[in-house]
Amino acid sequence: MAQIKDVCNVHIAQCRPPVPAFRSSVWFKYAKVGYHYLISNTMCLLIVPFIGAALVQFDEHRTNMWDNLRFDILTGVLSFSLSVLLAMAYNMSRPRAVYLVNFSCYKPDPAWKCTKEMLLETCKQSCSISEENIGFMRRILERSGLGQDTYLPKALHRIPPNYGIAENRNDAQVIIFGTIDELLAKTRVEARDIGILVVNCSVFNPTPSLSAMIVNHYKLRGSVVCYNLSGMGCSAGLISIDLAKRLLQVHSNSYALVVSMESINTSYLGNERSMLISNSLFRAGGTAILLSNRSSDRRRSKYQLIHTIRTHTGSDDRSYKCVFQREDDSKRTSIALSKELMAVAGEALKANITTLGPLVLPISEQLLFLASFIARKVFKMNTKAYIPDFKLVFEHFCIHAGGRAVLDEVEKNLKLTEWHMEPSRMTLYRFGNTSSSSPWYELAYSEAKGRIRKGDRIWQIGFGSGFKCNSAVWKALGNIIPAEKNPWMDEISGFPVHVPKIVSMSESK
Repeated sequence: MAQIKDVCNVHIAQCRPPVPAFRSSVWFKYAKVGYHYLISNTMCLLIVPFIGAALVQFDEHRTNMWDNLRFDILTGVLSFSLSVLLAMAYNMSRPRAVYLVNFSCYKPDPAWKCTKEMLLETCKQSCSISEENIGFMRRILERSGLGQDTYLPKALHRIPPNYGIAENRNDAQVIIFGTIDELLAKTRVEARDIGILVVNCSVFNPTPSLSAMIVNHYKLRGSVVCYNLSGMGCSAGLISIDLAKRLLQVHSNSYALVVSMESINTSYLGNERSMLISNSLFRAGGTAILLSNRSSDRRRSKYQLIHTIRTHTGSDDRSYKCVFQREDDSKRTSIALSKELMAVAGEALKANITTLGPLVLPISEQLLFLASFIARKVFKMNTKAYIPDFKLVFEHFCIHAGGRAVLDEVEKNLKLTEWHMEPSRMTLYRFGNTSSSSPWYELAYSEAKGRIRKGDRIWQIGFGSGFKCNSAVWKALGNIIPAEKNPWMDEISGFPVHVPKIVSMSESK
């Protein structure tokens, strides 16, 4: 990159007209610095003379009555100037509010639907997966919590699956462009008004990048700030939200477009069971979110972003390797899921809520948590750690639908009710594990049910390889009216559905 940059600079220098000699002088360099300093600190420089004059007048005329009057006037000017300075400092230091104007979730064409039987038949006809492991996949599917209407790209419906980079790129375009088109129509925002673009897709990383593909298709302006995140797993969607929030703090009056999707670009056809699990859980999906820091967008926005918390436990080898892309003995590549995944996810969640808790919990819950901590760590008492009641703070929970075991673990750790878990379980049932986009399908479910009221707080939780646990806290700015352009609207009356309890592996054999 450095060599390319040098070549470009040489080429540009050759194309420019000759630069006057004084521009390269030391005088010009310092004059330019002085100019920027003067413009950036104009208000302060205008106020300083008033402060100086007030101090001089105070020293010279403090005894005379008229001078005392002038002193009072100047003191008032001084007080006013200081108030203005403090107000400016406060406004400059206060974080900009970030609003979620709207979001869209992609609902694939019915031709993409893949029943459990279709998936098993495709794997069976590949002739490379043993009958014993086909039975293993069947048991996983029975226990997965997935329904019969989830989606996989049509290329994976073929026997054997035939999936190359052309099909992969085309499927990515269908998902990404479909969600963005719907979002722009909802918000009535022109593509040229987007100043920040953040895209995440863990597995499919073409060149040019997916963000470049979006810039090209929608003809975004040349100054757009682009990021393309890859390899960050199912929690990358909330990482993208956090990154967009940070960028909106330094780019005023801007729109940020966040796109989260996963390309299911291969079906593992080997016999390593830790890799076969991903065949059973992951499905196609994607979402697009429009964020804004414009105060004028507050009235039409759905939510305000309150907190983002990121937790990374990758310094521990067990956490780092529990979700790992690698080759099996036959040189087939896939993502292996470790048996320790649930334990690792539970530890990452506890680390995340330890950071989030003090920001959101009432003082009563914080004191109980502190007392439990002191009892265990200081007095070495054999008591369970106190789990704060987050139901006191949040009305809605959008927990990454990574699998039934993940949801069961979070439900147990946070002591949530079936009602709180319903959006996550129904998303897993209807759409499967759509990776980083799943918390948005869950929020769309709550909206379609008409549950979001003004002032409600929503907690989104994402888990991903590395291992990471990330949180985003949103506040509803108004009552959310169920909209037609929602992936759930044409079938929401049929939900929730009953999902049978987990049958143990030994019982299902």
